[in-house]
Amino acid sequence: MSDSPLKVWRERDGKLLRLRLDRPKANIVDAAMIAALDAALADARDDSTLAGVLLDHAGPHFSFGASVEEHLPEQCAEMLRCLHALVGRMLDFPVPILVALRGQCLGGGLEVAAAGHLMFVAPDASLGQPEIRIAVFAPAASCLLPERMPRALAEDLLYSGRSIDGAEAARVGLANAAVEDPEAAALDYFDTHLASHSTSSLRFAVAAAHAAMATRVKARLAEVEALYLEGLMATHDATEGLRAFIDKRPANWENR
Repeated sequence: MSDSPLKVWRERDGKLLRLRLDRPKANIVDAAMIAALDAALADARDDSTLAGVLLDHAGPHFSFGASVEEHLPEQCAEMLRCLHALVGRMLDFPVPILVALRGQCLGGGLEVAAAGHLMFVAPDASLGQPEIRIAVFAPAASCLLPERMPRALAEDLLYSGRSIDGAEAARVGLANAAVEDPEAAALDYFDTHLASHSTSSLRFAVAAAHAAMATRVKARLAEVEALYLEGLMATHDATEGLRAFIDKRPANWENR
């Protein structure tokens, strides 16, 4: 096992930055993973030769989600600040971030995936935001999912905590394609549609298509983060749900 939770390398004559979540099988989006992703993107942002990024994963699952322990009241403010800064960096990234995923992509894992530009998924992948089941909600997903898919379905996923498979994710527009080999599909997309472009002009194209959505999400995310920290985390049930999950016991809801 390497020291870093993330593998980072370049391909395609340096035009493609590869990022691979490398703590299988769960690939938990914890403080170390967030920091590694943020640093890799920060290092590459101003490289004028870069035409794209491919984010994928080692092991059978993209990510089981964020660290529940880091969501406890004494840690959650810093965890959310760092995760939301990463989401903002991804939203503002000047060239397309392609995401390729299999298996489970849940919670904070789906928030990271949804912050990319284009998503390629296995048909039987499982994508969802199960946070409500432990009496919390997903701040970044609450802002991102309604931008990427029909609002009615986004709200369904956020309120129910259920998951959809990759085939449905592609049908509703959350993913670009459901394919048996998402990594190969993402690489083929890069080779066919991005690699030959002027990287200077590509940056303008990304800004033109993406900037307004990014601005909306970042503004709303600041409001939702405050709702989470100042509202939700002051309730009994939010803390009870987190601690019950960690303790592997049924939660005792007091509805307050």
